[in-house]
Amino acid sequence: MTVLNLGCGYQTSDRCTNIDWSLPVRMKGSRVGRMVAPMILTGDRRTAYDAMDGDVMRHNLKKGIPFADQSVDGVYHSHLLEHLDYDVVPTFLKEVKRVLKPGGVHRIVVPDLEFEARRYIESLDGALRGDVTNEDHEWNILLLIHQMVRKESWGTSQRTGLRRWTENTVLGDARKRGETHQWMYDQVSLPAVLKEAGFVDPKVVSFNTSTLEDWPEYLLDQDEAGTEYRPGSLYVEARA
Repeated sequence: MTVLNLGCGYQTSDRCTNIDWSLPVRMKGSRVGRMVAPMILTGDRRTAYDAMDGDVMRHNLKKGIPFADQSVDGVYHSHLLEHLDYDVVPTFLKEVKRVLKPGGVHRIVVPDLEFEARRYIESLDGALRGDVTNEDHEWNILLLIHQMVRKESWGTSQRTGLRRWTENTVLGDARKRGETHQWMYDQVSLPAVLKEAGFVDPKVVSFNTSTLEDWPEYLLDQDEAGTEYRPGSLYVEARA
């Protein structure tokens, strides 16, 4: 089977063709990049880079998906759709549908707005009762909206001094790097968007179930021990 992993970032699989335009992927897909990566990446970034596996294709998805019509069996993307401006989502979904074979599987993972909203309401109710501190409640507000409003890239914010200044100057802020959330989805809105784009039978699934054969072995939504990578996510599949 040919399965595309779009906007893969560090999360790659040897069962997929992994496609991204992020700096780590560009380095991984280049001989020169692989030489300089150990000198540039440190800490968690280096660990994640070293763990990248499988074929990695350097490509900017703003230019479309570099595959022929009806040529792939599955398309997967995780925590990508929410980073796209809402008005470009229909174009992106139609491009996914274009490359999928008839009946091909489109698997989407996004942050679950319902999960985030319910956690906030529970925190608010607890704060009103006095069971949750103001500090803890502020943290739950941050979990809900921080990814939408922050200006600095998270990775860069963990750096200091000249390195931090250089990354902000050269790479730009969080929005320029595509790290901020431009929209959020739930189990009603995401299937509706897929239907509008021409996909059929959209349904909510779990992190370890899929109509893609042997999905757990792809190690994209779970690790080898079967632990979910991104709790609080919404998993939806539909067919072309």
